[in-house]
Amino acid sequence: MQALTHFDAQGQAHMVDVAAKAATHRIAVASGRIEMLPATLELIESGNAKKGDVLGIARIAGIQGAKRTSDLIPLCHPIALTRVAMEFATVQASASQAAHVWCSATAETVGPTGVEMEALTAVQVALLTIYDMCKAADRGMTMTDVKLMEKHGGKSGSFVAG
Repeated sequence: MQALTHFDAQGQAHMVDVAAKAATHRIAVASGRIEMLPATLELIESGNAKKGDVLGIARIAGIQGAKRTSDLIPLCHPIALTRVAMEFATVQASASQAAHVWCSATAETVGPTGVEMEALTAVQVALLTIYDMCKAADRGMTMTDVKLMEKHGGKSGSFVAG
């Protein structure tokens, strides 16, 4: 296991110095889901949610979340994102799973540090937005399974979740 990079030799938290790292094309994909009552999912799919187009607003919120990651996570570098893409899918309840909205975020940059945190933040903010827009109908919604699915670029190479 590698040492944690956000601590110096004295154990003090610090921002990692990326000045000597090569600028490469970096991509990260994260995903997660929000489980809800079947009736709540129907509201989202019908477009009749009281606050409007739930997935449209969640898409914009996710993109904004990715752009603001360094404002939220103290030791993240502010980076110039070249692309943030959000995807959503609605999944009806079945015997094996709850009704839910699945969300995926892809973040890209060309630079000396990765975009994993931006992709993860985009997913979390999008799911939180869905919760906010639907909480009047269903306060029991649960956000779950948020994780990094893959990342490419940089010295450490590629990672794909198993």
